[in-house]
Amino acid sequence: MVQAIVNISEEANYVINLIKAKYSLKDKSQAIDRLAEEYGRECMRLELKPGYVEKLRRYEKGKRIKVKNAGEYFAAMR
Repeated sequence: MVQAIVNISEEANYVINLIKAKYSLKDKSQAIDRLAEEYGRECMRLELKPGYVEKLRRYEKGKRIKVKNAGEYFAAMR
């Protein structure tokens, strides 16, 4: 666990207290963790570039090979 001394604005303190109360958390550390988790999920959502989406659609329409056993198929390719 990392400990930090931080300076925050009154507004940020108010928001942290709201999160703490809303989720019945024990302390502000848990509220900050909750905020970081929520924000992290939002930031880490993958946004695909339009060109990449088009490329994937072309692959979907492309030629396919049916294989009963992938291990045997790849072993035969070696």
